[in-house]
Amino acid sequence: MRLFLLTALTMCAFAANSILNRLAIDSGSSDPAGFAIIRVLAGALVLAALVLLRRGHLPLRNRRRFIGAGSLSLYMIGFSIAYLTLDAGLGALILFAVVQITMFAATALTGAKPTRRQLAGAAIALGGLACVLWPTGTVRADPTGTVLMIAAGIGWAAYSLAGRSEPDALQGTAANFIVALPVTALALMATGAEWHMTGMGYLLAVLSGGVTSGLGYALWYRVLPRLAPSTAAVVQLSVPVIAIAGGVVLLGESAGVRLLVGAALVLGGIALAVLRRQRGKGF
Repeated sequence: MRLFLLTALTMCAFAANSILNRLAIDSGSSDPAGFAIIRVLAGALVLAALVLLRRGHLPLRNRRRFIGAGSLSLYMIGFSIAYLTLDAGLGALILFAVVQITMFAATALTGAKPTRRQLAGAAIALGGLACVLWPTGTVRADPTGTVLMIAAGIGWAAYSLAGRSEPDALQGTAANFIVALPVTALALMATGAEWHMTGMGYLLAVLSGGVTSGLGYALWYRVLPRLAPSTAAVVQLSVPVIAIAGGVVLLGESAGVRLLVGAALVLGGIALAVLRRQRGKGF
């Protein structure tokens, strides 16, 4: 039960990131690149302070930083730039589909092949996500944005897989944010995006970086060693649904039949993939 609650709390933190991002950018309080840079900076400062208060150390030169910080930078850069040309729903669908496929493929390559039950649950959950996020009307998938979002999905999948071997979740996450900061900042500034941040934009970016990203990612690294990679892949499909539900409650957005049906499919698929059958041989 404790693992379930920690995992659910982590997914809520990820969803809160999406809500804060939407609040900042949709309101004109921040541009995507500026929000991402302040987000990583705030995460690095908060996490480093917590590590130092705990009298820990920051393993900045550890070999794990190549994968941890590198994949975090790839995710942040690809995610931020891709949304300049991609519809929000289509972008999220591409991102989570790539994350799921990459983590399932990595699981298969390491010898722990997903069961038919897990694959069926993942397919149902992904179908539900498509039902929720598929854009209405004519939407063109920009090739550059699509490639960048695929890169972001691979980056996040690699970041999640790297967390399974991190000995200290807080120290590892802090070091990843610190090393990723200059890489992410330089890459986003090189795009030539015009810096636009209001006071509210800074506040929302700091909340996203210091709380829902920094602490959320540290919690993710804590629970990952206790989750199978296939399980970690499937449960993340709940994040867009939680974010949309949060938008309904907090932002006054509307909830239609499509959302309710899609959410039911996502949650049902996750339950099928994650919960073990108590009787019979199952799949």
